[in-house]
Amino acid sequence: MATGMSELIDIPLETETGRGQRSGASPAFRADVLEGLAQAQKVIPARWFYDHRGSELFEEITRLPEYYPTRTETGILMAHATRIGRMLGSTHYAVVEFGAGSATKTPLLLDAIWADAYVPIDISGEFLRESCEVLAQRYPDLAIHPLEADFTCPVRLPRETAGAGRLGFFPGSTIGNLEPYDATELLRSMRETLGTGSYLLIGFDRIKAERELVEAYDDASGVTAAFNLNLATRINRELEGTIPLEDLRHLARWNAQRSRIEMHLEATRDIAFEVCGRSVEMARGETIHTENSHKYDPRSAATLLLAGGWETLEHFSDPEGRFMVILARAQGDELVP
Repeated sequence: MATGMSELIDIPLETETGRGQRSGASPAFRADVLEGLAQAQKVIPARWFYDHRGSELFEEITRLPEYYPTRTETGILMAHATRIGRMLGSTHYAVVEFGAGSATKTPLLLDAIWADAYVPIDISGEFLRESCEVLAQRYPDLAIHPLEADFTCPVRLPRETAGAGRLGFFPGSTIGNLEPYDATELLRSMRETLGTGSYLLIGFDRIKAERELVEAYDDASGVTAAFNLNLATRINRELEGTIPLEDLRHLARWNAQRSRIEMHLEATRDIAFEVCGRSVEMARGETIHTENSHKYDPRSAATLLLAGGWETLEHFSDPEGRFMVILARAQGDELVP
């Protein structure tokens, strides 16, 4: 149902530099890493996983037998895309995908609705362009406006999308990577980006048995471990780091109190290294907390959405109740039947 004209925009990469920072490295990456490594519990925001290699590794993760979220969510979209299209009606939409990655699920949505434009937003510019080229071949009449940006902040959408309805697409349970407060702020930011009368189609991973959850984030073939360790590799490459990669190991664990999987990089011995000329020490067993993946049930997901300014219209799940996709509308607007 997609309509329009294909348009790929050349996006310049960030080039600002600072002390102890190689040309092309993000100043925000530098600031987050230095601040995070200075804390008692060392932490680096998960968004910095996604350089080009990190994006490639994540796509590999989504195909692993242990990693159920991608194939389960894909199955939900395949089963319910027609109903979602009926709920959205005959309005022509600009589809705005937050953290688009390879956009592998996007065609399931584009085929079900009237889409005049597609605006993928991702922090990895090179990977973003590659996925847009693939979509442009499949949808030669769709206007595509890729934006290299941090979607956790409000984004100014291309003026060419003015006049169309706005449908946000946030699959993959990426919302689970954020603490509830930050997730609420992100949802509010998305509402600001999309505007009055907009819709949001968002994926949530559901609470389930600990063993199944841990295996999904600590696969037997070690791809998730490589994904986690690639963050340290990126620090060494872009921020003149000297982290001894051989002395870090991937750690995934379930935090039942907070209903989340945590990923860490754990020091296997006492180590010392530098980042941007600053000294860092880690004792054996100390960790760098690199990611959270919060799990939800339908009630807690709806509550989170409501706090972020979104009213749940419908939630769709797989027969086993492992994952859910929720269609929501900007709160305060008239609800559809």
